[in-house]
Amino acid sequence: MPRLTHIDKKGKAKMVDVTAKKTTTREAVAKGSVSMQDVTFKAVQANTIKKGDVLGVARIAGILAAKRVADIIPLCHPLNITSVDIAFEPIQRKSCIDITATVKVSGQTGVEMEALTAVSAAALTIYDMCKAMDKGMTISNIRLVKKTGGKSGTFIRDRYP
Repeated sequence: MPRLTHIDKKGKAKMVDVTAKKTTTREAVAKGSVSMQDVTFKAVQANTIKKGDVLGVARIAGILAAKRVADIIPLCHPLNITSVDIAFEPIQRKSCIDITATVKVSGQTGVEMEALTAVSAAALTIYDMCKAMDKGMTISNIRLVKKTGGKSGTFIRDRYP
């Protein structure tokens, strides 16, 4: 059975020591969605939300969040991230915007939390910028879909239940 790496022998929380870990290229991809009313979806697409360019600001928020994970998740290591890409896919038939964050690093630990946090911050920013028009938006299905590099190798969500 796998053991929790952030727990010491006495059951207390600890930061994992990655000193001896090999530096490798690592990548993580996370996804999530923001569902909204059709009128809100159309306004985002037309860039007529009063607060401004919703997806542009959400992209910057996602990038910034990925770079600041160690400041908000207590046991995460500060990482020298080498790339963050935030992509949006508007799904008209569902009035939702799918968000994908891809984060890369050459380091001793992975960037899964950075990708998940980037998606979360981008989704929250969409909500914040559109809430005056639609307080009923739903942020959902935030999940890791792929991770490569490091000792544990590759994870692809489609291969797991």
